[in-house]
Amino acid sequence: MARIYEVVFDSRHPASIARFWAAALDDYDVAPYDEAELQRLRANGIAGPEGDPTVRVQPSSGGQPGILFQLVPEPRAIKNRIHLDLRCDSFDAERKRLIALGASVLCEHDTFIVFADPEGNEFCLSRRTVL
Repeated sequence: MARIYEVVFDSRHPASIARFWAAALDDYDVAPYDEAELQRLRANGIAGPEGDPTVRVQPSSGGQPGILFQLVPEPRAIKNRIHLDLRCDSFDAERKRLIALGASVLCEHDTFIVFADPEGNEFCLSRRTVL
């Protein structure tokens, strides 16, 4: 049976958007760079993590799914065909926190807000509801 290992986003600058998502998501961090990874980057003419064309954000526990940001030359041209839905305990506080991190509000509804991350990728923040 297949499992989701990671969700991949095309990106204009993987390192900076990875830092946004690591800060936005609870218990996620930018994957650490060990000496072997730094050496691989240098061998490919990349000075360090800031220029890495693929940056992974992963659960702090080391599990899955991760989120991979990969460098692409072209800007996003149309609306996302897939997006992340986030939930939280304190909706208003989380709205403010995401904006402070660099997210933009695209539209607000009674039960959710549509945001854009700093590269324009859409995501939603939904109010926690009991089903």
